Formats: sequence, structure tokens, C-alpha cells
Amino acid sequence: MDLIVAKYNYWIYILLMMIGLYAMISKRNLVKKIIGMNIFQTAIILFYVSTAAKRDATIPIIEHGHEHEAAGHAAQATENAAHAAMSAINPADYVNPLPHVLMLTAIVVSVATLGVALALALRLHGRYGTLEEDEILEQIR
Repeated sequence: MDLIVAKYNYWIYILLMMIGLYAMISKRNLVKKIIGMNIFQTAIILFYVSTAAKRDATIPIIEHGHEHEAAGHAAQATENAAHAAMSAINPADYVNPLPHVLMLTAIVVSVATLGVALALALRLHGRYGTLEEDEILEQIR
């Protein structure tokens, strides 16, 4: 039971995915299928964003500049190496921005897909007078 409570967000994503999948498979109305697809896409986006989150991490912006000077003397090179070791960046302290950036792209694709699908549904309704999949297939035959 502790595992279920500790990972509640994953259970919510699974529930959302199953609702979207159920709507896409079982519903005969095209708008309901499109909304189910959008719910499914949203669940996947939320899943990826939540897996990329880290506790006690910060954004990947380095606050203090790191000098990269060419050392002319051996003593200065040793001093620069010691300074670099003391001010080394620990990647575990920062959040990886790549999943978030990719999910921003996925959101744009999701909105575009939704818009095109709804436009096609509108066109189908104008031509066949219905959005029910069975009635459209009957009229096509």
C-alpha cells in the first residue's frame, strides 16, 4: 500500500492513459475519439515531465563564471587546476532541461493534431451530417 501512495502521480497517469485509450477504442463518435486521443497525449506528456523532476535541484544556469584561461606557467596551471577542482560543477545538483524542452515540442504537436482532427471532424459533419463512425461508414458504402 505504501508503494501505491508513494507513487500516486504514476497511478494518475496510468488512469488518464486508460481513460484516453478507452475513449479511442470504444466510442463511436469521432469527437469523443479525438478528445480521448488528447487525454492520452496529455497523460504521456505529464508522465515525462514528472520523471524529469528532481528534488532539491536547481535550474541549469551556472551562477559563477568559470575561468578558462590558458596558463603560461606551471605554477599558474597547478593553481588553475586546484581552483577548477574546487569549483567543479556537480550535475546531480541541476535539473536536466531536455525532457521539458521535448515535452514543450510535444505539446505544440498535440495542439496541432487536435486542431487538424477537429477540422477534419467538422468537414466530415458537413459532408455526411453526422459524426457517428457507423453512420459515416454506412453512407460511404
